[in-house]
Amino acid sequence: MSPEQTPEPPARSLFSLQRRERLMEELRAHGSVTVRGLAAELGVSELTIRRDVNLLADEGLVSRVHGGATLPSQLDRSASLAKHQANRYSIGMMVPSLDYYWPQVISGARAEAEVQQARIVVRGSSYDAADNRRQVQALLDTQNIDGLIVAPDMTGEAGHDLLRWLNALPIPVILAERRSPAEIPAHRLEWVATDHAFGAGMATRHLWQEGHRKIGCMTDSSSPTSSHVVRGWRQAIAALRIPLEESISEDSAGVVAGDRAAHFDRVLELCRETGTTAMLVHSDTQAVAFVQHCVDRGVDVPGRMAVVGYDDEVAYLAEPAISAVRPPKQYVGRVAVQLVTARLAEGRKRPVHRIQLNPDLIVRESSLGSPRTPAEAGLASSP
Repeated sequence: MSPEQTPEPPARSLFSLQRRERLMEELRAHGSVTVRGLAAELGVSELTIRRDVNLLADEGLVSRVHGGATLPSQLDRSASLAKHQANRYSIGMMVPSLDYYWPQVISGARAEAEVQQARIVVRGSSYDAADNRRQVQALLDTQNIDGLIVAPDMTGEAGHDLLRWLNALPIPVILAERRSPAEIPAHRLEWVATDHAFGAGMATRHLWQEGHRKIGCMTDSSSPTSSHVVRGWRQAIAALRIPLEESISEDSAGVVAGDRAAHFDRVLELCRETGTTAMLVHSDTQAVAFVQHCVDRGVDVPGRMAVVGYDDEVAYLAEPAISAVRPPKQYVGRVAVQLVTARLAEGRKRPVHRIQLNPDLIVRESSLGSPRTPAEAGLASSP
């Protein structure tokens, strides 16, 4: 028997999540379902379907009516048709910040939603799994949401529980700039994310080509991006045969504003001790602060210390302007919407998509030119 002829598993073998997915697909297609009809179609008891309806109603995804269910705020077919003509889908979007990085992702999502005749409903959150879940639940409770785009906190057991909950929702869920860790079997979650490791490697090789042979890395481990940046930097210096044990890798997590000067002084001291003449810094707000500190300490940028930032949100505002890796933020939002709408249109037959996008390197003054010798840079007289 050819793959095209392979029969689908019998309906009565469907798991509860598959039943709820089928129920949601029927609602999106027809606007309403009956308990009796769906029970007969799936080969399960009417009590089982009523339980599924109750679970979906508790999550705000359906409205209970006598003998069946409808989509929320669609108690008559004419209202459903009017909504369908205006917007095919409503997509909830939860991001951890509304003032850095994420506005461009949202802008890209809204632009693509207009093309796809969809509506984007945004809620800002924080880098906290419990708050993430509250914001997503608020979207489900108060909006007629067909799919979700989320950037959740995934750290610790709370983050893992959040991923399991998202994976169990009966509507499409797309992770933006996140990837589910291997230890969480979130087989239904799709995602679109920047290949930050590639971006870090690109920055490291650029610094090598400018003549730097000791290239350090400074990141903030509290950021979900940092682990990928460090991985890419490590891979690049290994490929360039720079000894890892002689390379600076500093974590700025937990350094408060009042302690930043002392932290940067320590990094500069390590650079002097190891002969490091270039640093990759995530994020570029941190890179701007580091370059300003170098200037205050009489360390010439880029002559004595070349710097590449990561994110390219404010790097161009520094003096000198800072080279930076620029993730394709708007395209992250665009592709996320494409994934949601494709999943809604094609249903279960569509394979799970997990997409990586390459960033760009924007070269500016802070990383151009060969490093000066210690004598030329006045290294011996520096603090």
